[in-house]
Amino acid sequence: MRNIAILGATGSIGTQTLSVVREREDVRVVSLSAYSDVTSIERETREFSPELVCMVDESAARDLRLKLRDLPVRVVSGMEGLVEAALVSSADLVVGAVVGTAGILPTVEAIKAGKDIAIANKETLVSAGHIIMPLVREKGVKLLPVDSEHSAIFQCLEGERQNELSRILLTCSGGPFRGYTREQLSQVTKEQALHHPNWKMGPKVTIDSSTLANKGLEVMEARWLFDTPYEKIEVVIHPESVVHSMVEFADGSVKAQLGLPDMRTPIAYALSYPLRKPLSGGRLDFGELRALHFEKPDTAVFRALRLAYEAGERGGNAPTVFNTADECAVKAFLAGRISYTGITDMIEDAMSRIPYEEAPDLEAIFETEKAVREVFL
Repeated sequence: MRNIAILGATGSIGTQTLSVVREREDVRVVSLSAYSDVTSIERETREFSPELVCMVDESAARDLRLKLRDLPVRVVSGMEGLVEAALVSSADLVVGAVVGTAGILPTVEAIKAGKDIAIANKETLVSAGHIIMPLVREKGVKLLPVDSEHSAIFQCLEGERQNELSRILLTCSGGPFRGYTREQLSQVTKEQALHHPNWKMGPKVTIDSSTLANKGLEVMEARWLFDTPYEKIEVVIHPESVVHSMVEFADGSVKAQLGLPDMRTPIAYALSYPLRKPLSGGRLDFGELRALHFEKPDTAVFRALRLAYEAGERGGNAPTVFNTADECAVKAFLAGRISYTGITDMIEDAMSRIPYEEAPDLEAIFETEKAVREVFL
């Protein structure tokens, strides 16, 4: 029996994780967390009977305690509660699916406690990879990627020697605006940007996928997950989203992982690793799959990807600046305060204005995040 804690249980990854759990008799949910969605977390708690639930928002926690007073479940709150949800003694795997740098501290504490991590929170590695990865090695825990691309790379590397790796080929659908000019991008509306052609995701990730900022974050995440320098990580546009990523080896051989665009597949693999368990859903029909297309990204138009490489290669607190500025910019775009191309402009502005710090500790990472947010208040 695998006992799991799900941090971010009401979001896209969290709800799809629970969808997988419904098909598994060998997985038990022991803790859940959410920010403020009382209705959803109450429903999930009644269905999965966790020992502990965290509502990060204090008022939402008070509301949830009243609604769940008939159940033997403890409700906690705040960042302390989020860490507590990750540290429930019976949990052996923590699914990190919260949004933003809020996922860093509970992930660090869970690793220190010897718990395996199924990581869907990009910001944890983007901002704190230099802290997380040495800790993973020290504690001997598993860090299992949940993003479809990183799961694909992880699967391609199974049974292979790391020193034979030549390139990581990180695939990208290109989003709904593939082929657009910068002038066309300037006219993009919120409604258009929220419509991804292949994947069903939350609004933040959907916007990031359209600007290729999300792919930039994935490049930075891959650098830490697979201990690979940036010059060996290449983004490849693949509109069909069937090849989830590829790995090239020293002899020129390339391994790819294919499947339908369904996030439950990498989630299920992380929950059962190293085994593969049956999962409902569609299957690839190679008789209907007529062609697969690949091309290079246009980083002159989709500048967020180029800026991500620059931030990653500089290191230090630069990835935190990129990530936080992007988060602020996406929020401003969704609120109608800036144009679509203004998202990348805000990122570039922040990267030029925030002082550089070469080796930030956790406190410095959070101070950098605070400084970026103050710039855009």
